[in-house]
Amino acid sequence: MTDTFEKGLAKRKATLGAEYVEKNLAAADEFNRPFQEAMTEWCWGFGWGDEAIDVKTRSLMNLSMIGALGKMHEWELHLNGAITNGCTMEEIRAAIHVIAIYCGVPQGVECFRIARKVLEERDLLAPS
Repeated sequence: MTDTFEKGLAKRKATLGAEYVEKNLAAADEFNRPFQEAMTEWCWGFGWGDEAIDVKTRSLMNLSMIGALGKMHEWELHLNGAITNGCTMEEIRAAIHVIAIYCGVPQGVECFRIARKVLEERDLLAPS
């Protein structure tokens, strides 16, 4: 394991939760293990390991980019990470507004739907 991998593993666990990361790594097999290792080293070690941008800002950037791509499973995962990294409900709402402006209202609606689910699950928003 490289230093960048180890740094990435720590960053990944800090944002997504150790249990989630360990479960994904344990489930890796000969088919997808190289991808899991590369993603941990490159995305999390090289990308998230760069301290020039704080984790809260990086999380908001990720929500915007992943929302723009419409990858909603990943968006939900990173929304949980954004909350862990200190993003407030107001900041999440503002990020969704940007997504809706640049990616279309239907994408904003989808982000709000998922955000409500996550915020309710985490007891940060009363059920509607």
